[in-house]
Amino acid sequence: MPPRAPKAKLDVGDADAPLPLLVPRAYAMTSYATRRDPVTDALLTPQNAAVVIIDFQPVQVSSIASRDKRQLVANITALARIAKLYGLPTVLSSVNVSTGRNQPVIHALTDILDGVPIIDRTAINAWEDEDFAAAVKATGRKKLVMAALWTEVCLVHPALDALANGFEVYPVVDACGGTSLEAHNAALDRLMQAGAQPTSWVQLICELQRDWNRAATVPGFAEILFTVEGH
Repeated sequence: MPPRAPKAKLDVGDADAPLPLLVPRAYAMTSYATRRDPVTDALLTPQNAAVVIIDFQPVQVSSIASRDKRQLVANITALARIAKLYGLPTVLSSVNVSTGRNQPVIHALTDILDGVPIIDRTAINAWEDEDFAAAVKATGRKKLVMAALWTEVCLVHPALDALANGFEVYPVVDACGGTSLEAHNAALDRLMQAGAQPTSWVQLICELQRDWNRAATVPGFAEILFTVEGH
């Protein structure tokens, strides 16, 4: 039997030296070096989506019965802040202000979306207003993130028309409200049956951010998400 080779002596070096940090492959940072095309991405991106906000006026807000009104206003203002942070083209519309029959869009929205023109209408279905339909088409985006009051009227009607005209529609379910919970839910069911894809404002902001390496929007992301959610 041949003699055994002597055991190699382990050189531990300076006992006080810090040990090297070994990062297992499973925990390494592995984001792709090249980002997916943000225009053709199947998910929502700042380059392929637009935001459409319809009829957030005092009378409509005060008549909501499907969710807490303060929460509704907090959620729609979060949506507006998201649109501004990520540079999404935004279409803002009101109804019956110029006729004197209704009050203007709530200040919580106009303060954030300062400079965004408000398209006032007489048509209950916003899509049947020429200026509104033209503004949506002028965004050049096929993915429409939509919120409106009421869900069962001012969201459903233009959303169905948008779907019929080849757009993808993403109703922000927690930034909309109806005259009853049943009306709100029935409206969303009708939209989903027609092909709409429901989302929430938290889902939306995470979908737009997508990666912590996109450092330019991280501070705004954290401010919107963690301030509103209280974390």
